[in-house]
Amino acid sequence: MNTSTTVWIAIALVAAILLMVVALLAMGARNRRRQRRAEELREQARIETARVERREALAQETAAKARAAQAEAEVKAAEAARLQEHAARHQSEAATSREQLQEQWDRAESLAPKHGKQTNEAVGEESVHAPVEAANYRDADNYRGTPG
Repeated sequence: MNTSTTVWIAIALVAAILLMVVALLAMGARNRRRQRRAEELREQARIETARVERREALAQETAAKARAAQAEAEVKAAEAARLQEHAARHQSEAATSREQLQEQWDRAESLAPKHGKQTNEAVGEESVHAPVEAANYRDADNYRGTPG
């Protein structure tokens, strides 16, 4: 073999080795860039995970408050229904009492009419309604605090 061929072979070998070294360095740099990018993504995911967990905790807390408010509303609705029932009972009793009182006035008038045609309306609202209203207030006091 001749020297120039040997030189060319040596140059080709050195060039091939240099190309492999450059390729290995390029692959290493690319791998390092990928590693850095993966770490950045992981860090962003950690930050976002913490944010999502805070949101979930807030959502759970809000849901618990909503359940408590709903339970309180149901209790208040039950209390309102009980009070409405009591009010209806009082109104019914008051109407019955008023009818009985009117019948009593009418009987009194039929037995002995007053001179001057003075009726229960002319006597005054206070005297007619006072006993009934006082009885209703007493009844209302008796219902306070009692379960319905």
